[in-house]
Amino acid sequence: MTGEILTLGQVRIHAGAATRLEAQREAADILEAAGAVTGAYYDAMLAREATVSTYMGNELAIPHGTNEAKSEILASALSVVRYDGGVDWDGEPVTFVIGIAGRGDEHLEILSQIAILFSDEDEVAALKAAATPEELFARLATVNA
Repeated sequence: MTGEILTLGQVRIHAGAATRLEAQREAADILEAAGAVTGAYYDAMLAREATVSTYMGNELAIPHGTNEAKSEILASALSVVRYDGGVDWDGEPVTFVIGIAGRGDEHLEILSQIAILFSDEDEVAALKAAATPEELFARLATVNA
């Protein structure tokens, strides 16, 4: 992979809660603002969610588009939003919503790095404890390696 898939501008922390749709919209908007996807990517995220939940466990959801929407991806990127008030993800409690856009097969490598990070409960606790977007970004910067 070339370049940074996650920048500080793509990391946000919200004190409040959000709905699943609001969280997906924000994930798509951040990716679009980063120049990684077209405006049609949000619809592809909704289509993916309609067939299979992107809830991953450990308070994590990873909304991403369908395989058919690969043409809507302009560059590989991530968006990371922490909702301290939580998101009800079809009955599952979610704190972290990580939007993924991966060119070609890069999304598989990106997904695997995030899965490893979030499988460690101490790491998840540290991500939840990060006080600022800068601190949260610093803890997630390994995805750019």
